[in-house]
Amino acid sequence: MTRKIRFAYLGTLLAFLVLDGLWLGVFMGQTYRSLLGSLMLDQPRLLPAVLFYLLYALGCVVLVVLPSGSWQRAAGLGALLGLVAYGTYDLSNWATLQGWSAGLALMDMAWGTFLTAVCCSVGYLCAHRVRH
Repeated sequence: MTRKIRFAYLGTLLAFLVLDGLWLGVFMGQTYRSLLGSLMLDQPRLLPAVLFYLLYALGCVVLVVLPSGSWQRAAGLGALLGLVAYGTYDLSNWATLQGWSAGLALMDMAWGTFLTAVCCSVGYLCAHRVRH
């Protein structure tokens, strides 16, 4: 694995952890708890959470960051990937779970779109700051 790929992955992953941690832990945690009620665990399961972030960052780097020729392209493709990924999750939940509302789905899809766009841009910028 080249330094460029390592920096792309670490930049993307760290951006995700910081931004999603703030979103879920500081800004919107109570909102999700009030909307989801008993569907939400008191404490998240650590292993699936870690696996999600590792896997999603990998997808961002392989599908968006490395193929992009600019940070703007990474942002656009990242937004699309975020919309598709979060949309798949949220729309499936809205279709199958009683406690999942249209408002929750739209809010979470908007966040996933924005979050993935920003994190792919960060990953791109980190990768292209590395001297080969």
